[in-house]
Amino acid sequence: MGIQIRRAVSEDCPRLLELVKELAVYERAPEEVTVSLKHFVDSGFGEQPVWWAFVAEENGIILGFALYYIRYSTWKGQAMYLEDILVTEQARGKGIGKMLFDKLIEEAKEKNFNRITWQVLEWNEPAINFYKKYNTNFDPEWINGIIDIN
Repeated sequence: MGIQIRRAVSEDCPRLLELVKELAVYERAPEEVTVSLKHFVDSGFGEQPVWWAFVAEENGIILGFALYYIRYSTWKGQAMYLEDILVTEQARGKGIGKMLFDKLIEEAKEKNFNRITWQVLEWNEPAINFYKKYNTNFDPEWINGIIDIN
């Protein structure tokens, strides 16, 4: 049957959170994942969803996902912001990341977004090399700012 890329549904959320936690371990910040399953589900599938995702599935098992939301630029208009893309470690090297990223590009075109933006940790060479295959422009000028409210 092979790997299938499809839109995420609410029933996928427990597995998506498992993968989010796997990503956090990889990014050396497992304690930073504090979102509850209820909040995660409500945010993606409640009355006013704020995120959307695609999953890569094989034989009923989700092996990866790409989650995005809409970002607005007063200069450029709506853009897709890729929050996370992950292929579980044991499934890497099968082209799943490319399948997910290509699906994001297709979605961005369909929704008339002007661009796709994301962040990548400076030490994450595998991810940087993956993005370079798409002729990515890396922006050295902007510094990220974060204020934690809670």
